Amino acid sequence: MGLPNKDEVEGKFDQAKGAVKENVGDAIGDRDMEAEGAADRAKGNLQEGYGEAKHKVGDAIKDVGDAIKR
Repeated sequence: MGLPNKDEVEGKFDQAKGAVKENVGDAIGDRDMEAEGAADRAKGNLQEGYGEAKHKVGDAIKDVGDAIKR
């Protein structure tokens, strides 16, 4: 699959950031911070999925190009 693209990396980062916010919010009883963390994680999941889809489309296009060259 190769190196991750920008969306995959940013998505993973948002997931990690969200998990930290959720845990800290839970530990200190800050429900707003917990909710913000959950939103960050959800955004990260979507962005990572979008990045993976872009990656797969790019790989498929490359495969078609390689097949045409043969």
